[in-house]
This record gives sequence, structure tokens and C-alpha cells, in this order.
Amino acid sequence: MNIQDIHNLFLKCKSVSIDTRKIEKDSMFFAIKGENFDANTFAVSALELGASFVIIDNASYAIDERTILVENSLETLQALAKFHRSYLKLPIIALTGSNGKTTTKELINVVLAKKYNTKATIGNLNNHIGVPLTLLSFTEETEIGIVEMGANHKKEIEFLCEIAQPDYGYITNFGKAHLEGFGGVEGVIEGKSEMYRFLVNNDKIAFVNLEDPIQMEKSAGIKLFTFGVNNNEANTNIRKIQANPFVVIEYDNFSIESHLIGLYNANNINAAVAIGHYFKVDENDIKHAIENYIPENNRSQLLRIESNQIILDAYNANPSSMAVAITNFLQLENQNKIMILGDMFELGNESHQEHKILVDSLAAQDNSICYLIGKSFYENRISKKNLQFFETFDSFTEYLETIHFNENTILIKGSRGMALERILQYIK
Repeated sequence: MNIQDIHNLFLKCKSVSIDTRKIEKDSMFFAIKGENFDANTFAVSALELGASFVIIDNASYAIDERTILVENSLETLQALAKFHRSYLKLPIIALTGSNGKTTTKELINVVLAKKYNTKATIGNLNNHIGVPLTLLSFTEETEIGIVEMGANHKKEIEFLCEIAQPDYGYITNFGKAHLEGFGGVEGVIEGKSEMYRFLVNNDKIAFVNLEDPIQMEKSAGIKLFTFGVNNNEANTNIRKIQANPFVVIEYDNFSIESHLIGLYNANNINAAVAIGHYFKVDENDIKHAIENYIPENNRSQLLRIESNQIILDAYNANPSSMAVAITNFLQLENQNKIMILGDMFELGNESHQEHKILVDSLAAQDNSICYLIGKSFYENRISKKNLQFFETFDSFTEYLETIHFNENTILIKGSRGMALERILQYIK
């Protein structure tokens, strides 16, 4: 069966599924192999749970005409997504970057939804499986698709762009993220810039921050729609940015008072405003959309526990995002500041050095108490009155049982694997 025939069957289905635990009635189930399982074994279960068709790549699990045998289920999912994208012919905005992808994606979505029927990546389903699933969620009613693309090695963004065929692209930044897979910062820049190469080769458009010289260099030769600070050449001109702790931005004709914390979120907002301008969304609607966006999922959330104000940014961390989060936190006017920071993962050979750099920078400041959790921080421990090191999460929580936080402003940040949001139940 060719991909067009599979697509015809897909159009009869209500959704696509790759997990029988989340399967929906009248869906198309793709039996994708994992490192420790073979989803072909779930073909019968998928049909019993309501799937209309099951895509398998092992003939031993064929049942009847509802099981469709292909050479590779994952590759078929990706090919179907690309075919469906071409079938719909809707404009697609793709975005990637080291930090801020998901927040920016959400902001773009709420802005454009003021004028268009939009559909965006759910959560962070942004890899070689998530991007196809996102594309297959678009329908003939979708007027603009927004696709987040993640990568931890070179050629991944290139591959995802070939599937999604974006008309517009935005790269949030180049930072020290996934250094292990990319082989260093230069590898990160090269890998993320694969989106720019797709855009220039296909005569598409990029949204770019004029204040970022590397972005400007890498986007040379592409049609640009820009934003910049006090720059009349920018398509969206920003007059003033401040954060204490929420980001407030003044543009030429209006201002936005957001619920996002930290100056590092300013560019996420600015990109969404610029994209709103490009698609001619009314400025009052842009303002309303962003001012009513409330972050969640442990991303820059402002919480209050008893007398303590907590900035919870525990979804992920790398040297770049950690540095800007700390810089922003230290400039807050609040008193009694405390930082609870967890190890940064996926840094490869750079891990020891990057944790050491961060420890040294924290040792140079005296207006915040710092609790550093994890083996990488512990290996770089030093004797400094305002720095305390804990090798494990459990050892830190044992310490928390002995103290009482009162009227503190607390930053909690670490890599996803550290799951530092668990600390909230211990703060009292």
C-alpha cells in the first residue's frame, strides 16, 4: 500500500496514536519499535481499544485488512506526515533554539489564535516522532500551523524541516544546550542553523532579533521580518524592557504587562508580537493575548507558599538558561533571596567545566544564599558561606526538614531529570 492509500485511510480516522494507553476510538495506531519493546505486539489491543487501522512492520502480527503491513512503521508515520502537510497546503511556522522554544510557541499560538484557527505542537512533542504527530493533528480547518522542533544532534533540524516544510522559521537563540550531542557550542549553532539553510534554499521567511549578531549572520540571504530595541529599521520596534519580576515591554504604539518572569522571557514575547504584526493581528488583540497568558508546567511560574514568593523554573536547564535566570534573579529588588539549583544534564565532556563556571560565578555574589544539588555541583564544591552543596536530592530534603523559610524570594531551577518541583512540598 502506497502513502497516498494510507493517507486516504488516515482521513477516515479521527486521530493518530502510538500508545495504546492513550488510544482513541476510530484512530490510526502506528506500531513503533522502542529500545525495550516492540509495539507490533499491541496490534490486537489497539484494535480492541477502538483503533480503525493499525500500521505494523512485522508480518507475524497481521490480523485482517485493518492491519497494514509496511517496511518501517516510524518511517511511514514520517512520510504520512509530510504527505498530509502537502495535502493541506497551510502556512506553517517552525521554531527551534536552545532555550525558550515551548514558551515562545505558546505565545505565538495565543497571539495568532486571536485572528486565525491555529494548531500548535502540544507540550514539547518536538522530535522525530512528535513533529509528525503535530502535523497529522492539523486539519482542513487549520489556518496556521505552529511546529516546535527540538534537537540534540546535527542534521536533526534539517530532517524535521524536510518533513514539515515550513514557510516561516524562528530560532530563539543559540546556547549551551545538548553540548554532548552537538559536540560544543559551535555544533549547536551549526545544528540549529539548519533551519535557516532550509528557509534560504526554499525562498521562505525568517523572523529574527536584530539585537542578536549571530542570528543576523546566520540568517544572511533570507527574507527577514525583524524586531529590535529602539531600532527604526526593525519591523517591530521595542522602546523599553523591564522585569521585576514580571516582564513589561513598551512598543511604539502599545505596552504589554505579562505574567512571564525574567528578562530572558522578553525575546519570547517580542517574537510573538513581531509574528502577530506580520500576520496583521490587531495590536489590542496581541496585548490581550499575551497579558492573559499564564505560564505552567514548571516554566517561569510565580508561586506563593505561606510567606515565600517562589520562581519555579524547573522544567529544564543548561548553562545559558541558568546564567540568564540567575542574572535576572539577582537584579530583583526583593530581599532575602535564595537560589535552589540542580545539576545540568547532557553536557558531555563540558559538564565539569560548566558546573565549575557556574559555581565560581555564584561565589562572586553575596546577596543570595545558594543551595546546589546534584553530583556535578557537588564535585565542584567550594567553601563559601553563602553556598551549600548537596550530592543528592534526598540529602537536601533532609536538610530542609531542619530549617524554616520565611518571607524569602526563592528561585528553583534545574534540569528535568532533577525534578526540583518536588521541593515545593518541603518548603514551609
